[in-house]
Amino acid sequence: MTSMAPTARTEPDLSFLLDHTSHVLRTRMAAALGGIGLTARMHCVLVHALEEERSQIQLAEIGDMDKTTMVVTVDALEKAGLAERRPSSTDRRARIIAVTEKGAEVAAESTKIVDRVHAEALGPLSATDREALLRTLRQLAEEALATPSESPRPARRARQ
Repeated sequence: MTSMAPTARTEPDLSFLLDHTSHVLRTRMAAALGGIGLTARMHCVLVHALEEERSQIQLAEIGDMDKTTMVVTVDALEKAGLAERRPSSTDRRARIIAVTEKGAEVAAESTKIVDRVHAEALGPLSATDREALLRTLRQLAEEALATPSESPRPARRARQ
C-alpha cells in the first residue's frame, strides 16, 4: 500500500511568507494610520499628489486602485479638507488632486507613522539582514515579479 501523505516540502512556501507578512504589515499600518483618521490609500494619494501634479488616474495607478476605489478615496480626502480636485495646468481634460495645507501637514504626520511601522517591522533584523531583505524585495519587484501574469480570471487582491 502506498502512502497518501504529501511529500515534505524542500523549499519554503514563498507565497505564504509574502502573503502573511504583507497581511500583518497592512493590519498594523491600518491601525496606526487610523489613529489620525487616514487609510493607507488616503496616505498614498496625499504623499504622491504632493510630489508633483498628478491626475486622479495617475494616482490610482500608483496606488493600484480601481476607478471606483480612487473616487471614494478622493471623496474622503475632500470631505476631510485634505485635498481637492482641480483642473490640470497641462491637460484641460484632466483633473488633478491638489493637497491642501492641512493635507500637507497630515501627510507629513502620516509619513512619520508609516516610517515608524516599517521600522518596528524590521526592528528584529540586524542592519545587514534589513539591507539584504529590502535589496532582494526591490530586485524581485523590479525584475522577476514586476508584472502580474495575464489570466482569464484575475486573482483578487485583498481589500485594504
